[in-house]
Amino acid sequence: MTLDQAVILQATNLTFHYPGQELFSNWSAAIPAGVTLVRGGDGRGKSSLLRLLAGDLAAQAGCLEIKGTSLDAQPEAYQRQVFWVDPRSEAFDQMTAREYFASLHAAYPGFDDALLPVLAEGLSLTPHLDKKLYMLSTGSKRKVWIAAAFAAGAAVNLLDDAFAGLDKASINFVVKMLNQLAGDAGRAWVIALYEAPEGVELAAVVDLGD
Repeated sequence: MTLDQAVILQATNLTFHYPGQELFSNWSAAIPAGVTLVRGGDGRGKSSLLRLLAGDLAAQAGCLEIKGTSLDAQPEAYQRQVFWVDPRSEAFDQMTAREYFASLHAAYPGFDDALLPVLAEGLSLTPHLDKKLYMLSTGSKRKVWIAAAFAAGAAVNLLDDAFAGLDKASINFVVKMLNQLAGDAGRAWVIALYEAPEGVELAAVVDLGD
């Protein structure tokens, strides 16, 4: 991390264990602006770490802050600065993609509707915008979450296995968008993958081991 990269998310002494599985003990990290890769093998806690950073999973100890806003002290203000959706979620299945995007305005005042046509085109989502999410393939649902992340304008954006189920053209589009957005000094992108994505400029790497 260079000196001109602002710390967006600070994790301090984070501890989280599942029964019988020790994942994180006093884990600290400074997540800078740009793209941070969380890499690791199966079962190393990539998805759990993203859920912890989102405030979706409660740590047993430690603290999280986004630009000085503490998850413990101001949970709602903290979570308004995070874009996260579990890619396996069925919570929005009865909405169309268009309705899902519209529902995000309340949580993300900076949501950029003007970006949606570009994102829908780049991710080949245009024909699917008025279908209910349960009708979409796994890959197409993931594209909806990714488009939402790109448009939301959140300070911290958490993407779990973002390229799973995506076609080559969509992967190339996501890489291009990440590289464009990586230049925004006020936003951090944290992507969990088994290995570094080809062509993405990384600001930092969190290696959880194999």
